[in-house]
Amino acid sequence: MIHPIIFLSLFKSLLAPLHISDAGVYAIAYTWLIILVLAGLSVVATKAISAVPGGLQNFMEVIIGGIENMLVETMGEHGRPYFPLIATLAIFIAVSNLIGLIPGFFPPTANINTTAACAVVVFVTTHVVGVKEHGFGYIKHFMGPIIWLAPMMFFIEVIGHFSRVISLTLRLFGNMNGHELVLMIFFGLAPFLVPMPMMMMGILVSFIQAFVFMLLAMIYISGSLEHAH
Repeated sequence: MIHPIIFLSLFKSLLAPLHISDAGVYAIAYTWLIILVLAGLSVVATKAISAVPGGLQNFMEVIIGGIENMLVETMGEHGRPYFPLIATLAIFIAVSNLIGLIPGFFPPTANINTTAACAVVVFVTTHVVGVKEHGFGYIKHFMGPIIWLAPMMFFIEVIGHFSRVISLTLRLFGNMNGHELVLMIFFGLAPFLVPMPMMMMGILVSFIQAFVFMLLAMIYISGSLEHAH
């Protein structure tokens, strides 16, 4: 396996003409690393699918099946077409969070650009789905239940929908960046004993943040599918 320092040096040389900061280079480098790892993992897991799963196939089926069951429980059967998007976001965010627990590696989700990109994907998908499902009638979602309050409610709803992007971005970024900073401080103070409980808690935080992001994405998309009253 390529050493993280060599890996980052290669990316720095490739991105040097773009004048990207070191933090940005780390985020881009490890994002591509995670994409390649997940792509390779999916190829290996689906290369020899059998009726009786075992090993890697069994592990992947548990993950995919769990996400699918949660999606159906949250969004209903009409949410199945959005399973690829939800599952991709959940797995990518979870792996991005967990990779930061490996010494020498940097979690892409500790960079605000990565979390903002994921949040924008959810935001755009939500409204594309709403327009596709309801057409021009989708605007009723922003008008509120009382007609004479519609102009005021429209601006309130628009601000509320844009605030979802900020909320999704900052929640994930704040938790992962904060945990990374705390872990670095503890590694500097007591590199052998103290960081272990923090790393164990980091595993829990990583999964919780991926779950929260996935759950909110499902709720937002499900809301755009509903008929406004």
